[in-house]
Amino acid sequence: MAALDSLRERLAELADLGSLARLAGWDQRTMMPPAGGPARAYQMASISRLAHDRGTAEEIGAWLDAIDGADLSEVDRDLVRVARRDWERERRVPADLAAERAQASAEGEAAWQSARAASDFAAFVPALRRNVELARAYADCLDDGEHPYDALLADYDWGLTAARIEEIFGPLAEALPPLVTEAATRPDPPALEIPIKTQQAAVRSTLARIGVDDERWRIDVSPHPFSTSMGRDDLRVTTRYERPGAESLLAALHEFGHALYESQIAPELGRTNLGHGTSMSIHESQSKLWENHVARNRAFAPVLAAEVTAGGYPVKPDALHAVMTHVRPSLIRVEADQVTYPLHIVLRFELELALVEGTLDIADLPTAWSDGMRRLLGVEVPNDAVGVLQDVHWGVGSFGYFPSYALGCLIAAQLWEQLESELGSQDEALAAAEVGAIRDWLGEHVHRYGRRLDTEPLVQQATSRGIDAAPFLRYAGQAHIR
Repeated sequence: MAALDSLRERLAELADLGSLARLAGWDQRTMMPPAGGPARAYQMASISRLAHDRGTAEEIGAWLDAIDGADLSEVDRDLVRVARRDWERERRVPADLAAERAQASAEGEAAWQSARAASDFAAFVPALRRNVELARAYADCLDDGEHPYDALLADYDWGLTAARIEEIFGPLAEALPPLVTEAATRPDPPALEIPIKTQQAAVRSTLARIGVDDERWRIDVSPHPFSTSMGRDDLRVTTRYERPGAESLLAALHEFGHALYESQIAPELGRTNLGHGTSMSIHESQSKLWENHVARNRAFAPVLAAEVTAGGYPVKPDALHAVMTHVRPSLIRVEADQVTYPLHIVLRFELELALVEGTLDIADLPTAWSDGMRRLLGVEVPNDAVGVLQDVHWGVGSFGYFPSYALGCLIAAQLWEQLESELGSQDEALAAAEVGAIRDWLGEHVHRYGRRLDTEPLVQQATSRGIDAAPFLRYAGQAHIR
């Protein structure tokens, strides 16, 4: 069918442009010299404008109309369905606004970096105000839900709404703070001062044991750990080595989960609109599964301890496990333990919801942040750098992104319970660093679908129910007493 062939060709072109944008973003965060920021902002804006123009062109609508009612394969039906959804959505956003958001994102990231380094929120306010205004303008173009935030959320988790997020997060805000309060009274385990050189060796050797090779993967360093891919065979993960400790091991396993997802999407979905993870919540569930249910699993502790010891820092598995699973309220989201982490996200969701609806003035954000940290986690915020400026997301205009982190924790626990109910306990396999069964189960039940299933339908397909906080709360209840 000529129309389908033309549509597939355009989708492949758009996939390539997306890969180039991700490559430019990866370079900006890992390799680019700081002075390259302004030029990179223009480059990203040009790619965004080109992708928007090609992705919203009139001929796509003509192709979709010509295909309508045709006898298609299951994959092509999903490809056409998602293509129409994307096309109709993107056409509601003016090209100038799309380009301005891309440029503001790149400039906002640079402003965030310098403001964070100086712990100066006031220096970040102009960039943040611009991003909030652009987010509202973007939501106005797409507003067909009960709340303008729904339009922003749809970019990351199609089908979820602010009301649904509030429903899911309600049990977390109620059940977790008492666990945190109790945990705060317990003594800390002996600290592990794992040298950075040892961390680097242990990260590489551990990732190699679970399937990372030099042909398809890169492991780099960035201030904010992230993962991206330019295809099934071009996978980039980063971690950070800021101080002695075990954080880099958890971050590396976390980012491995993201990249593994992209590597196991069905090959026939490559260079189509279906060839990436379906949502940020499902993506985060994959990273949190490897971080919480593998890296923090007591059965896996001997594997990690052996790699750290081989790197020159002798450590016993129980000592390493105690440090990696210790529950203690803290200031920094990316350093938070497995129990307190979702509360960091509940706060961010509350704040960005208020920013978007205009009930919180940007100038009042640091105070609201500090109040929320005190209420949910019982900690005091000493400065902007470890408070409201610790995350890049608002700097790059990513409103609606934060809920995916806590949703990912919940979905990960739900998937892990289902996996072990079908395959049995993975303790013996993890003790031997044999993760093939885990990889295969995830590939079959989650990864292979790409964007063919949205967030909650995918969870329903894999676990026979929608997103449920109960498995995570069971996990948290066990974790906080270790």
